[in-house]
Amino acid sequence: MPRPLNVAIVGCGIGNAHAQAYQTLPDHFRLIAVCDIDVPKARQFATAYAIPRVVSDLAELCAMDDLDVIDICTPPNLHFAQVEQVLAAGKHAFCEKPLVASLQHADTLIAAETASGRRVMPIFQYRFGHGLQKLKLLVENGAAGRAYLTTVETAWRRRAAYYDVPWRGKWATELGGALLGHAIHAHDMLTYVLGPIRSVFCRAATLVNPIEVEDTAAVALEMADGSLATLAVTLGSATEITRHRFCFSNMVAESNTRPYSNSGEPWIFTGDTPEASERIAALLEGFVPLPEGYAGQFIRFHQAIHGGGELPVTLADARASLELVTALYASQRRGQPAALPITADHPMYASWLPQ
Repeated sequence: MPRPLNVAIVGCGIGNAHAQAYQTLPDHFRLIAVCDIDVPKARQFATAYAIPRVVSDLAELCAMDDLDVIDICTPPNLHFAQVEQVLAAGKHAFCEKPLVASLQHADTLIAAETASGRRVMPIFQYRFGHGLQKLKLLVENGAAGRAYLTTVETAWRRRAAYYDVPWRGKWATELGGALLGHAIHAHDMLTYVLGPIRSVFCRAATLVNPIEVEDTAAVALEMADGSLATLAVTLGSATEITRHRFCFSNMVAESNTRPYSNSGEPWIFTGDTPEASERIAALLEGFVPLPEGYAGQFIRFHQAIHGGGELPVTLADARASLELVTALYASQRRGQPAALPITADHPMYASWLPQ
């Protein structure tokens, strides 16, 4: 068994979910340090997860010779500089979503990763639910057939108290609204299965709370494979759901509607013919489950680092996610379709933030 990787968490908010995942993987990770500018909060965090070291400055983590991975769980506007700092210190970096504030920053990190000899893994833990993994298996083995139409719904509820956290709801610190911070996982699930997007048309508005950023959106997509998709997003739904429905020539795949874990089971796979149903059933009999969620992503990273394979989520994956976000904001502000890919000559390549 390859040795466990020593990891530190920066940020004690969503970092709790990461710490819980590491605790389920003691043969793969040892959580040895935590960092937060709120030292009492960091000490409580350390006590809860039996973490031996507490610091208040990322530089202190970067100076620790026995650390392999620094896991960044801080507000979005800090990510770019912190990932650069971690790579410069010779550590691997995990980074919560959204990775950075522009495609330019994403490309800068891709170059920095290559130069450093270390790896950056953006967090997209929804990819590893068993339901979505089964769909991925069926698509990769040709059982699904041609994609026709996909619908994605992210209908959550965020009340005024949610925005009492000072950095939320503001362009300068949260970097975007529901399209960036809330629906980003559901939209990543779409491209994880179907691949690149060709064009988008986006309507977005601020309807639910008096904040700077959008909290409601309706989007039409044309995928690169010629299929169509819709994205519906709101933070004003009294009943919270996340739902995916993929219509292919050979089958329909339907997720459950749990708002924060809909990539897990149960999913329903319905063949278009008895023969298609038999092939689906035969492939699913061979499905080998790994851990789901954060633990599923982390264990795959450990396997990739020690086995030399591809990371479960790459900077290129995060760039694709941010490319979609950039196109959505470009379409919404211009009131017309936006084409992908987005290159360095695009007016929003350096920033999608309002000028």
